[in-house]
Amino acid sequence: MRMVYTNENAVLVNHAKNILENEGISTFVKNEQAATGGHVNFALMELWITIDEDLQQANDLLASLTSAPAGQEWQCSNCEEKNDVSFDICWKCSNEAPE
Repeated sequence: MRMVYTNENAVLVNHAKNILENEGISTFVKNEQAATGGHVNFALMELWITIDEDLQQANDLLASLTSAPAGQEWQCSNCEEKNDVSFDICWKCSNEAPE
């Protein structure tokens, strides 16, 4: 058994778990009930794989979760709000990102 991902955010940990399980990698989560979302004296949620031989594949699949998206922020042409590169629409006014 090996830990492959840790985070305080349950959504991110479960997203990572789904990525691995969709590829047939058996996983389990530790500290699910102990994580408190960033408060003092919290325990991070941990995602573990059950078969050590799956470690490289798991790390390759999860690499995108720990790397920042390529590109730059974009400014909405409608409301001029700055948006992260990962947004396809403006978070403020729902205008589409430029091509």
